[in-house]
Amino acid sequence: MESSLRLDLDVRSFRYPDNTLALSDIRMSISRGEFIGMLGSNGSGKTTLLRIMDGLLRDFDGSVLLDGAEVRKLSPKEIYRKVGLVFQNPDEQLFAPTVFEDVAFGPLNMGFSEEETSMRVAGALKDVDMESFAGKSIHNLSFGQKKRICIAGLLAMGHEILLMDEPTAGLDPMGEYRMMKLLTGLNRNNGVTIVMATHSVDLVPLFLDRLYILSKGRIMRGGTPEEVFTAPHDMEHVKLRLPHIAEMIYRLKHEDNIPFRKIPLTIGEARREILNMMGDADA
Repeated sequence: MESSLRLDLDVRSFRYPDNTLALSDIRMSISRGEFIGMLGSNGSGKTTLLRIMDGLLRDFDGSVLLDGAEVRKLSPKEIYRKVGLVFQNPDEQLFAPTVFEDVAFGPLNMGFSEEETSMRVAGALKDVDMESFAGKSIHNLSFGQKKRICIAGLLAMGHEILLMDEPTAGLDPMGEYRMMKLLTGLNRNNGVTIVMATHSVDLVPLFLDRLYILSKGRIMRGGTPEEVFTAPHDMEHVKLRLPHIAEMIYRLKHEDNIPFRKIPLTIGEARREILNMMGDADA
């Protein structure tokens, strides 16, 4: 029976060329169809870890298994048939004059025919809601649209695992929400496994299955968002905060003695908790 485990990491250490320790004691297992988040402040090691998963950085102590095979023993083509990394800045990834040419570059270089490539491009652009942009110039796209085209380029190559480096960075609040809805759709409807590095704590509880907190190159905590987000002082130690709604309810509970049963992480959860309290008061 085919294993559901896609990525299995045991990175004991990774150092930069100047001998600075960037990662240590990283253990992480990612199964098929999961939506995983890595949350941490700047310099916590998120981007470095994504580049190790993608096979771009190989001089580390430990192992990274992709479908049971050591990444460092795989060729770039073998890795890129399954895994793709979307950079934080899409301008570092896009280079062709038009959307179609950029998305088609990967499949053509993988040896697909022009007919198959055209079908793959059309399907990928549809998946990211950009099917009407095939003939557009890359330079005329918005920042958020460029990020979508980067994702389409990987989907056109058949990537089943997307590694996202700060996918909502540089977007306005509505753009952030649309990007997360897009990724959630790819995950739930297309079965794409997603690993996302972010520092946007307010988006995390809405979309992610599991979450890892990184600080100074180490995993400080992992689990569901409910398990990870416990108290403001715990998050302050890693230079992060609770989601705004969670922090407000936490303070109402512990500083104002309002008897909330749990600390909700989203507005919807907070609304239900408050309505339950009101119902108890009326009883």
